[in-house]
Amino acid sequence: MFMEHLHLELNSDYVVLQADPELEAIRQRRMQELMAQRGMGSQQNSEQEKAQEEAKREAEEQRQMMLSQILSSEARERLSRIALVKPEKARGVEDVILRAARMGQIVEKVSEPTLIKLLEDINTRTTQQTKVTVSDAIH
Repeated sequence: MFMEHLHLELNSDYVVLQADPELEAIRQRRMQELMAQRGMGSQQNSEQEKAQEEAKREAEEQRQMMLSQILSSEARERLSRIALVKPEKARGVEDVILRAARMGQIVEKVSEPTLIKLLEDINTRTTQQTKVTVSDAIH
């Protein structure tokens, strides 16, 4: 059955297999359909990615707006300088401040000295190391 759709041509040194033109047209149409589906799929994925990026951007804008309301200008400047050197640490401090604000623990703007104290507390907690004792069990 497969051979019905192929024509054999004998050339001087090799055999050339040519597909039936009708079968080739069907393959081409199917390939175009698949490409169109992939194109539509990638377009939908692209739209989803754009929507996710937009949501991330809006969340980050809201986060920055809340921080600007909670932190004094000096504290914001200090935190932005920290973010240049240690972005993950600055993000963690921001998270702590935002969490405290949401829980109602911050009643006035956080000043630079308050931020410094918070940073020192976080440094103390994160630099404490667990002491590991190795003992020989040979008796």
